[in-house]
Amino acid sequence: MVKSIHYAVVVVLLLGVVYLVWTKPPTINPMLDRRGADALALVQTHRALGYPTILQAMTDHVRSMKERGLNARLGEWRVKQVDGDLYEIRVQLRDQGVGGQWFEREFIWHANLSLKKINAASLPADGVTPKEPDPVAPAGPAVPQFPGAT
Repeated sequence: MVKSIHYAVVVVLLLGVVYLVWTKPPTINPMLDRRGADALALVQTHRALGYPTILQAMTDHVRSMKERGLNARLGEWRVKQVDGDLYEIRVQLRDQGVGGQWFEREFIWHANLSLKKINAASLPADGVTPKEPDPVAPAGPAVPQFPGAT
């Protein structure tokens, strides 16, 4: 009787592990996908407003909140392939306000591996990511061309 209970416990544990592995999407761990890891690195090492990298900006925000006696937590970075060379990178940031209320923001970026470019895809990410410079406009106003004019 005791032996069969031990076997039942082992079987239940094994089934639980198989279920967790089966239901966990492979995109949660970008290291399983080399291109996903490249997309994550492209976002994390991209220049941020006021910081050398986006990763440094995010971790410094958490550190400064904790120094002020407020709680903050940076969630796991998640990577999902959208289409071909386009990947979506997400991270959640939870921090506690002065009044004790919690705020949660989701930062989303799109990384294009073929162009080696990223763009902010959420309002919070837009506040961290510098804008791309506008293409150089012509110095003078454009002169319209009319048919028949020489």
